[in-house]
Amino acid sequence: MEYELDIRIDETALDVELLEQPILMKKYGDIVSEARKTLDYAKEGLDAAKAELSKEIRSDPDAFGLGKITENLVADTIILQDAYKKAAEEVVEAQYQYGMARSAFDAIASRKDTLEGLIKLHGMQYFAGPSIPRNLTEERTRKNEKVNETVAASMVKKKARKA
Repeated sequence: MEYELDIRIDETALDVELLEQPILMKKYGDIVSEARKTLDYAKEGLDAAKAELSKEIRSDPDAFGLGKITENLVADTIILQDAYKKAAEEVVEAQYQYGMARSAFDAIASRKDTLEGLIKLHGMQYFAGPSIPRNLTEERTRKNEKVNETVAASMVKKKARKA
């Protein structure tokens, strides 16, 4: 996720930035929703693995090196099994991805407040300077091209690190 690029504000193009804000909110809202769905599925997988292992342990305790079984012994044996460990790792990873997505969404939401503050400052002549009409379409296109170039460069760096 390259949200560091999306949270940046070009204070010389507040109008363009403001136009982009709802698009970014939708984009990151979708990312959070997808991460939450993945987390929910991972939790379901962990519960299913736990139930399956509990059933196996109870049906054949000797296969797990157990004699008389108790609830605590079954629970302790479950968490030692590879299937449970793998499912638990998937939950931890999904929780991390959800947390990162939520953090990005919150940063984008905070960006809106920052934009509003900058617009107020601009209205109070805080950034006094010459007023030249701009072509918003060109500004937006130029910004998107810059973001695409940065993302492409970032992807090349990630591939180089993996190699």
